[in-house]
Amino acid sequence: MLLSSPHRGGFRIAAGIGAAAVLATALTACGGGSSSSSADAGPAQPGGTLRYGLSQAPTCADPAQSGTNQTIYVARQVVDSLTDQDPATGELKPWLAESWETDADASSFTFRLKDGVTFSDGTPFTAESVKKNLDAIVNTLTGAKAALGASYLTGYTGTTVIDPLTAQVDFAAPNAQFLQASSTPQLGILSDASVAKSAEERCTGTISGTGPFTYADYQQDKSVTLAKRAGYNWGSDVFGHDGEAYLDTIEFSVVPESGVRTGSLSSGQLDAISDALPQDAPQIEGAGGQVLTTSNPGTPFGFQPNVTRGPLVDPVVRSALVPAINRQELVDTVLGPNFRPATSTLASRTPGYVALPDVTYDPEKAKSILDQAGWVPGADGIREKGGQRLSFPVLFSSVFAGNQAILELVQQQLKEVGVDLQLNLVSTPEATARQNSKDFDATYYNSTRADGDILRTQFGLEGRNLNNRGPIPALDDVLAKQLATTDTAERSALVADAQQQVLDNGLWIPTVELSQAIGAGPNVQDLKFEASARLQFFDTWISGR
Repeated sequence: MLLSSPHRGGFRIAAGIGAAAVLATALTACGGGSSSSSADAGPAQPGGTLRYGLSQAPTCADPAQSGTNQTIYVARQVVDSLTDQDPATGELKPWLAESWETDADASSFTFRLKDGVTFSDGTPFTAESVKKNLDAIVNTLTGAKAALGASYLTGYTGTTVIDPLTAQVDFAAPNAQFLQASSTPQLGILSDASVAKSAEERCTGTISGTGPFTYADYQQDKSVTLAKRAGYNWGSDVFGHDGEAYLDTIEFSVVPESGVRTGSLSSGQLDAISDALPQDAPQIEGAGGQVLTTSNPGTPFGFQPNVTRGPLVDPVVRSALVPAINRQELVDTVLGPNFRPATSTLASRTPGYVALPDVTYDPEKAKSILDQAGWVPGADGIREKGGQRLSFPVLFSSVFAGNQAILELVQQQLKEVGVDLQLNLVSTPEATARQNSKDFDATYYNSTRADGDILRTQFGLEGRNLNNRGPIPALDDVLAKQLATTDTAERSALVADAQQQVLDNGLWIPTVELSQAIGAGPNVQDLKFEASARLQFFDTWISGR
């Protein structure tokens, strides 16, 4: 299990029935250690610098525009959210809001805010701050820049400032997922001056939040330095202690090469690193460190086909790809025991997850499906139909270190059933741009969120819809219904239905679940994962220095 702190403080949580769907759902963690700690390290000691090696460069300093794990590791530390989600139970806890209420149909949410909170630029946090932040995501950044945040605010009609410490957030229709969304970094709160900046300016690090750390230096594609926020005393109830963060500074450097990251950790040049590969573990442990792991909720890694171009227009082809992939081999060969093969269109830690029997390796079934649809093996073994080869490229980036090796193995597996997969590796910004313009036959990625509504934001017509699909009435209906449902069991049943329909319509071909694997040196104490498997540095401290 992920480690969590006991409830602290005396804040009243008037959660309302709209929160019940989230509050009653438990999250479970898997494999490996989930918090760095040593029994003989003694009590936490403030001070010091933690040197962290990122596997990829953050794409933007603005939490609202963040998407990749490496970006969120950094940006999460400078903003607080209205709520926080307990990683052990899934329960929502107070953070900037000390309590909240939801109306009967989950279309209106009233937050009562903590008093005395300030931004790092010295200005006060108020209900007006909440209004300006949410307005800016919808009207200024829009889905083009803040894809996740905008999707969480679908149907947003505005925020009413009832008094300086009470904000009422309203939607045109029921939006049961919004409370959980209010715990995400994408809806973290920035100062008025920061919100007034352009999207591009917000990416440069010249922004101010209420979080426990501030940007001291931001060098795009090179490094980021965060400094402790003096006087911080309004932490989340999920945090393990009160007051300021322990660390004085966090120095993030970009180290793309896995071997260099591991060597730097083992030699003491870095204190912690991202994406520790299975083969790195003996070296890390031999130097007295450990590998911390937790699996990500949300959608597992998979192929999202553009259903309007190439051979993937054929739904039969899309359905044949599912049994053609040996997911256990991907885990055993490339990733190691701290990862899991995907078993659904949701990852297993996601509230509402159900295993789907069709997500099973059966190459003979794949061949039979293609045979019956008239895709005939050619001279080189690659199937053809009507003069078209069963060949398509997949767009991907190295946002996760194992992506290329996984896809190279999938390429071999698909070839066995007569499918030619072409790998199209590009930079993360190019991948994002081409996804947004639907310039691909298939794209490969995962998406993290501890709520089943991620199916709507990823596959819904009003979500990202990278499938570029038209209406599918049964799927569209169930995605809308889960958004309007506040009963936990009913919503879980709808999410289960949606998982099956996404698979049945060939909108997602799952491969493996993402796990975070963080290498931590022997002096790093209480480095923890939050509910969406991203790092939380507030409780982290350095021993023996």
